[in-house]
Amino acid sequence: MTTYGRFYIDGSWVPPTSDHTLDVVDSITEQVMYSVPAGMATDVDAAVSAARGALPGWSASPVEIRADYLRKIADGIAKRTEAIAAAIARKTGMSVTAARMIQVGLPIHNLGTAAAVGGSYAFESRRGTTVIRREPIGVVGCITPWNYPLHQAVAKIAYATVAGCTVVLKPSEVAPSAAFVLAEVADEVGLPAGVFNMDTGVGAVAGEALVGHPDVDMVSFTGSTRAGKRVSVVASETVKRVALELGGKSANVILPDADLSKAVKLGMGNAWINGGQTCTAWTRMLVPADKQDEILEMVEAAAAKYTVGDPAEETTRIGPMSSESQRQRVHGYIERGIADGARVVFGGAGQVEGMESGAYVRPTVFADVAPDAVIAREEIFGPVLSVIPYRDEEQAVAIANDTVYGLAGAVFGEDDHALAVARRIRAGQIDVNGGAFNIMAPFGGYKQSGNGRELGRYGLEEFLETKAIQR
Repeated sequence: MTTYGRFYIDGSWVPPTSDHTLDVVDSITEQVMYSVPAGMATDVDAAVSAARGALPGWSASPVEIRADYLRKIADGIAKRTEAIAAAIARKTGMSVTAARMIQVGLPIHNLGTAAAVGGSYAFESRRGTTVIRREPIGVVGCITPWNYPLHQAVAKIAYATVAGCTVVLKPSEVAPSAAFVLAEVADEVGLPAGVFNMDTGVGAVAGEALVGHPDVDMVSFTGSTRAGKRVSVVASETVKRVALELGGKSANVILPDADLSKAVKLGMGNAWINGGQTCTAWTRMLVPADKQDEILEMVEAAAAKYTVGDPAEETTRIGPMSSESQRQRVHGYIERGIADGARVVFGGAGQVEGMESGAYVRPTVFADVAPDAVIAREEIFGPVLSVIPYRDEEQAVAIANDTVYGLAGAVFGEDDHALAVARRIRAGQIDVNGGAFNIMAPFGGYKQSGNGRELGRYGLEEFLETKAIQR
């Protein structure tokens, strides 16, 4: 059974230096499930010291050995699939069915992919008389969110460690269980002491101590844009590298020549995945004005299939929000949309019928949403879809780009036409006609959605420095 009262530092489970704890609340029952230590700067310092001490040996080890550890960790996680999926489902609200595939299956796949990418990467090359070396950047501080707790941690740690870096993980205090499981598995497979370290705590204390630590060479952060701005400020004092994967307000542009049924079905799935608690969610559906009514009929029919309920039930498609505060946030946006005059065509404000307890909200679809409306511009992080009509393609592209974000998006239409429009959208990842997620493709955003890339070769290179040796 997982023990939540200690940190994993330098290959051992160690007690915190403070007796302060943080409660982790079940999003269904609203009862405390367990508590974790509220890490202090002293705890972070111990973790960073362990990572610094392990760096010379780990960075000098053959990449094949580093890759093999990742494969062993993947196997260890696979053996715990049911327990991990159930724990994450109870916290994030994602159905257990989806959690098995996404919250656990994706990290397992990521570990294997990182091992393969690192094992085949050319860390040294020549340019004329110059030897170009790609070397590990050093100690990496990884700060991860609650919505995909294991996936986000693995996407950073797998590529950092196969690159030869050592890491300190500070998971979200809202959903930290996956980080403890990851530490258990790392210990079980014999990962050398200090390569992976884990502290829990709040961002204002443990997070800032990690970001500002002089012995941390890089910070890889996933979270809100507001928090990402603070990370950049604190990190600037030591001029360390910062990779940020932040918020989004992704547009799904449905062109007049699109397969409307496919565009709506996939659009809804990507808007409401994990209850809309996803940074890449396609929460703005841009539709031709003269086809809005036709599309709305399809949207309503699709929305009705998103059963709200206990994520342990196989039929559930939308569970509770991750916390009561998140429920209140989402509900507040629904009320704001109504107050601002958007037309509710599905859901709306109020309690979900039959759900007297738990952080549930009514999945909601708004129509006739103005491009400058609050619900069309701010990241809601819940199952709320804004359908925005446009008069022509130029306006559609302008609306899609009229946002401070630029993380993801989609275009549906005749293939060449859709591809041409996709090239005009300023975002880091665009799906054309439902193009499948590619775990080897670079993932990251433009503008205030962050900087840097994760996954595949691009994700590996984020954790490398470049050295030129002249001969």
